[in-house]
Amino acid sequence: MRGAFEGRPYGSLPGSVDGPGRVPSADPDFAPPTSRAPTKGRVPVTTRSLSVRARRAALPVALCAGLATAVTACASDPDEGTNGVGRLSATDIEGKARTAADGADAVHLSGTLVSKGGSYKIDMRLKGTGATGTVTSKNTTFGLLRVGDELYLKADAGFWAHRDDKHADSGSAAAAGKLDDKYVKVPSGDPSYQELRGFTDKSALLKGMLGLQGELSKGDRSKVGGVGTIRVKAGEDGEGGTLDVSLQGTPYPLRFERAGGAGVLELGDWNQDFTLAAPSKDATVDYGSRLPKT
Repeated sequence: MRGAFEGRPYGSLPGSVDGPGRVPSADPDFAPPTSRAPTKGRVPVTTRSLSVRARRAALPVALCAGLATAVTACASDPDEGTNGVGRLSATDIEGKARTAADGADAVHLSGTLVSKGGSYKIDMRLKGTGATGTVTSKNTTFGLLRVGDELYLKADAGFWAHRDDKHADSGSAAAAGKLDDKYVKVPSGDPSYQELRGFTDKSALLKGMLGLQGELSKGDRSKVGGVGTIRVKAGEDGEGGTLDVSLQGTPYPLRFERAGGAGVLELGDWNQDFTLAAPSKDATVDYGSRLPKT
């Protein structure tokens, strides 16, 4: 055995693929697989090229992870940049809206009201000292103006001619013509005074119209007039009414759908003052204690 290994370097074995007397790691002609010259049609794979590929593969993964984190962060707080009422319970949102409405000096209210007496379209500007606007009932539109306790009704001749159809005649038609487009003062003792004043009383109108009936829950976020809102629903699927509350600035109510399909109202121009003034004497007709029966 000793003779078989004489003259061979330490570690060399008979029958080595490198031939007798060679140690592969010391052979200058030996090249490990990572540094051999490329053969035709193949690209050499080096430690550096593997590192570059790893970095390139990691880049889109990192970008995707960053985007996912950003999307998750945005989705986690839909009320960022709002007045924050969207984070509150439905009961607290309604309370905030009512407090805001009660504290406002003025509002513009428009929409449809349905009651036992019929359907009305209303377009009124309201404040504590009075109101001005129009009310449409069936095919008749009349204007209302209240300054303090003084209430005026303005309508065309057709309105006055049909107030008492049972007694309509040529004389009543002539009388109605004199009232055409005039401000007729509504006496406080007239039966219609309280009914008509109700359309001009900001506090009473809002209190009566903005009532939700049933257990409250939060609904979807939406927009009214371009302003972001959060919806409060009453009853199952909003059957007891819905209220859309502003998510910008003061949490005013911006839209109200009454229970049972009793009308839809929009509210805007909160706290925007407007001028109220009694009509001139030339434009006014005062019949004393009662409205004229034409």
